[in-house]
Amino acid sequence: MPIKYKCLIIDDHPLLRKGIKDLLIEEGLCQIVVEAACAEVALTAVRREPWDLLILDIALPDKHGLEVLKEVKLLRRTLPVLMLSLYPEREFALRAIKASAAGYITKDQTPVELVTAVRQVLSGRRYITPSLADQMADLLDVGQSATLHETLSDREMEVLRLLGQGRTISGVAVDLALSVKTISTYRSRLLEKLRLGTTADLVRYAIEHHLTV
Repeated sequence: MPIKYKCLIIDDHPLLRKGIKDLLIEEGLCQIVVEAACAEVALTAVRREPWDLLILDIALPDKHGLEVLKEVKLLRRTLPVLMLSLYPEREFALRAIKASAAGYITKDQTPVELVTAVRQVLSGRRYITPSLADQMADLLDVGQSATLHETLSDREMEVLRLLGQGRTISGVAVDLALSVKTISTYRSRLLEKLRLGTTADLVRYAIEHHLTV
């Protein structure tokens, strides 16, 4: 008797969710597919019952996908999570894989590629594109150059992302439940690490490198 896989899709675009759901069912990859639009619903569903696959958008209205991924892994360590993103692999894929994502696929990929990714993840393997594999290999090369923001910690990246969205220091502090002083310290670190001079420079850098998602 074939295994009946159950999948949870989290994305704030209804048409995209439906397209993925229909594809998974038509291909016979998953028999039960549930959709949701935000992190809160996703985490509630993960707490409530087990799933065979979570397809998770990196840009959600209430929380960044990487943060959701980390919370999901605390709740269900073995749940395979396939990250879905509108933005290039280089900006977030390595961080997702380091946070135990089973794979990372961009929304400009073909349905065939998505089916391939889901099949690999459901079989217990990771889905790694050739370009991502090259990036991972580059990290092992001594002296390999990298973008400055790749040296940032996850928390520093989160502060940079929020500043890039136009949040004030106090606004970022509220969003991350940290003190204004702590966020100011992160801002200073960002300016130093990214070799920039002002908050406006940080905003520009985040936008230019597609880090505001």
